[in-house]
Amino acid sequence: MDLSQHIRRGARYWADSPAILHRDRTVTFQQLDERSSRLANALLGLGLVKGDRVSIQSRNCAELVEIECALYKAGLTKAALNPRFTASEASDVVGNCTPLVMIAGAGFENYSSETPGFGSVRHFVSLAGSHPGYVAYEDLLAQGSPVAPTVDISPDDIAVLHFSSGSTGKIKAAMQSYGNRLACLRKFLISGEPTVPGDRLALLGPVTHATGMFMQPFLYSGGTLVVFDKFDPGQFLRSVEELRITNVFMVPAMINMILAHPDLGRYDLSSLKSLNYGAAPMAPSRIIEAWERIGPILSQGYGGAETTSGVLRLSRADHAYAIAHRPERLASCGRAIGEADVRVVDADGREVSGDDIGEIVVRGDDVFKGYWGEPGLTDEVLIDGWLHTGDLAKVDEQGYVYLVDRKKDMIISGGFNVYPTEVETVLYQHPAIYEACVISVPDERWGESVKAVVALKPDASATGEDLMSFCRARLADYKLPRSFDFVDELPKNPSGKIARKVVREPYWQGMERRVN
Repeated sequence: MDLSQHIRRGARYWADSPAILHRDRTVTFQQLDERSSRLANALLGLGLVKGDRVSIQSRNCAELVEIECALYKAGLTKAALNPRFTASEASDVVGNCTPLVMIAGAGFENYSSETPGFGSVRHFVSLAGSHPGYVAYEDLLAQGSPVAPTVDISPDDIAVLHFSSGSTGKIKAAMQSYGNRLACLRKFLISGEPTVPGDRLALLGPVTHATGMFMQPFLYSGGTLVVFDKFDPGQFLRSVEELRITNVFMVPAMINMILAHPDLGRYDLSSLKSLNYGAAPMAPSRIIEAWERIGPILSQGYGGAETTSGVLRLSRADHAYAIAHRPERLASCGRAIGEADVRVVDADGREVSGDDIGEIVVRGDDVFKGYWGEPGLTDEVLIDGWLHTGDLAKVDEQGYVYLVDRKKDMIISGGFNVYPTEVETVLYQHPAIYEACVISVPDERWGESVKAVVALKPDASATGEDLMSFCRARLADYKLPRSFDFVDELPKNPSGKIARKVVREPYWQGMERRVN
């Protein structure tokens, strides 16, 4: 199994073409191949062997692409920390996965073998040059041969430990094998929008998460990765015009920021041919606004670390058809793609249809191998070869899946099930709403009641009574928010999703029992 073959082939096909653009730096396909081979050999020269973990923590930069390619070549396991992890979270995940090497970007060189959780680390590497206790990244590369190493890798060897965002509790490490990653590559190439040499993909979010899943398929096709340190809507709009960016992946919160930017209409976005979004539901009304104001280029994916990226897709053609003929389909996250078998089943494992709600389960080569060091948790989600996602959904007569909510997010009020996403979808139709998060709060009579915490658009105004009246015309009575709180901004987790657990927590402090 050779996940890096396309990197060597790219060096031959498009040697002097840019593989990576970051700030004022260009890395060609030839340079990417050579530099990743040097790093792979240098790491093996430190005594690492197939399966050893290498941890990385850095803001987005060109080196993160080189590192992933190098680890594929060396048969090592990437354990990348989100740059937004706290020191405590970093200690927790590093102590769990016990890496032998820690590669740190600028501002993250404060770790040592004395740092809690970092006792396994033998070598510390700095991407930002010389630093006490760290070897400089460029010095390490200089120690390695430019000839790719030969390592015998099997499909079940672990390629990546993908750490969850922690929005539901303890941070988990999803084990993605080399076979999983190869299945993911096939999936993108079979089911995604066609990429051709010269296309340019904007990497806006941390490449440790969903954004990074687009890197290898894009390189495979000769496209260029345009790496952004962080997401700034104004900078992105300028870069689309100046660099003629063609493709981008965004979480819904990013699209909201683009739509709210006062200069959106000033920039030439005609080069954009694909805007993929995912990682969280997006209100149909916001989808239509993005389609009209950014361009008819949207597609959506559903999946996660446990499925090695998306397994359902609502394509650009699906969006166009839905807007013209079936607007309710914009609430769907699409149909199965690639080789994955995706079903929506009830508690007895029978497939549901119509208005019945079931859990999304997945089987296939892209389903992960379990959670690192958590066999009990693995057994809870991998049952008879099926991944049980914990996501509740409906499915229509043509196989389109409609996400309802997470099992753990469901509110039970007075014996009725209320799904926060359904209520949020209605709130997003109100012209004053910028962001909304629906949660449960304690209620002596009903056990739980529905609360909406909302942020309004700049210069917009609305009262709780306004929003209650708006919802009453669109929702059954038992689904209505009983109260509204207004905030300037809703908290986000490291992936950019609204952190429902953080929003909910203050309302349940001091309660002996967390209802539901």
